[in-house]
Amino acid sequence: MWGAGGSRRLLGVFPRHLENTMRTILGALALTAALLPAPAATAAAEPQAPSPGPPPVAPAVVTHDVAFTTGDGQRLGGRIFVPPGARGRLPGLLLIHGSGKGRPWRALETEAVEFARQGMVVLAPDKRAAGYSKTRRDFGQLADDALRAFAVLRARPEVDPAKAGVWGLSEGGWVAPIAAARSADVKFLITVGGPGFGALRTQAWNMVNKLDRAGIEGSVRSVLGRELYRLTSDAGLFPGDRADAAGTLRRVRQPVLAIWGDRDDQVPPAESAEVFRANVPGSLTVRFLGGGHTLWVSGRDKADALAPGYASTVGGWVRDVTAGRVPPSSAGAAPAQRSLSRDLPPSAWWEGWRAQLAAAALLVGVFAGYLVTGLRRRAVPSRAGRAFAVLGLVTVPGTLLGAFQMIGAANGRGIDLGPLLAGRPVVWVVLQVLALATVVAGVVLARRWKALPLRQRVLAAGGALFLPWALHWGLLLP
Repeated sequence: MWGAGGSRRLLGVFPRHLENTMRTILGALALTAALLPAPAATAAAEPQAPSPGPPPVAPAVVTHDVAFTTGDGQRLGGRIFVPPGARGRLPGLLLIHGSGKGRPWRALETEAVEFARQGMVVLAPDKRAAGYSKTRRDFGQLADDALRAFAVLRARPEVDPAKAGVWGLSEGGWVAPIAAARSADVKFLITVGGPGFGALRTQAWNMVNKLDRAGIEGSVRSVLGRELYRLTSDAGLFPGDRADAAGTLRRVRQPVLAIWGDRDDQVPPAESAEVFRANVPGSLTVRFLGGGHTLWVSGRDKADALAPGYASTVGGWVRDVTAGRVPPSSAGAAPAQRSLSRDLPPSAWWEGWRAQLAAAALLVGVFAGYLVTGLRRRAVPSRAGRAFAVLGLVTVPGTLLGAFQMIGAANGRGIDLGPLLAGRPVVWVVLQVLALATVVAGVVLARRWKALPLRQRVLAAGGALFLPWALHWGLLLP
């Protein structure tokens, strides 16, 4: 595209405020598909025999509201769940949220109630809002938050502090092992849907699954599942992109229970389980249960019920571990994944966000400059030149905005890109047609190079960059 020296000279004079603008655009739009909890399919109701009367009502779990202060001074709340009829001091369990800003303790209420019924005192805390966003978050800071809430749990009169541990869901599968590795007070670790890789590789695999379910084909798959993620990672706007999950697991000395749903399509379950098995140095129990990523039977942001056998698996394992019966390492049969995840390499210099920002700005400047100077000078219009400039001026920003808008359509439930044409979103097909028309107009203009006035030569020379730029973004590929 450019020589390295030419790129450095261009970037050296590029206005800093445009870099900041690009960071804002990337951060606001490209990461809306970061690991959000997704619902599993609602279980079908089976016919039941007529009951002679209403079923017995289970004793209510006793609750207490608590609060704790984070290391940076945030005051967060939470709720303690105590088993009904509890006697003496019981094992304690701290719940750590999945992704999402400022999630309340109620998002984990179903887990808290069900685990309490298994004989544990459970703390479901609020999650921080300040210092956490789609583009900025620190797993180490979240682990510190968890340990501060954990201290509140251990201090409860209902809890035996020598029998307290932590549980992490999804993003919490990165955070909980950090907390366990930092504190010997954590006596056991449970993860559900815990990632074995950094967020970049995990989310790219997640996006591919969304595109598969939506029936998306063609070059737009590479743009949405690869190039945009690499771009935001290169810009430093993909939190946890290269998180060292394996390195953290190697520092965990506590017994570990790692659970995945056999239909998990947000975190690669079989591959993640293999990372856990290869790196946890002590007792590791791996289980695969029937369900999706969160092992919720229904609900979007909160479980209505847990997958069958989930709560009892957790309860039985905690009872064994806290009674001194630490099980030897074992693993259930791993489910078959639809596809393997792939590590995304760092961007080359010409793929990086600064180079891409510079290329887009140069193209827009050349196209817009030609049109503006033509109006001011009242130059004799050139149909090819005018078509090339207008088409290019629409296509370049339209491609960037369209791509980020499409990736922004992804959420925990999937991705909806509107009507499809031959497996391609209509918006993408329109952008591809515009790109092809731009190239044709540019070729027509360039063929008259010797007869062109200076102004049109500048347009043709500057616009020559459009061809490799469009190829990189898949606009000229099927």
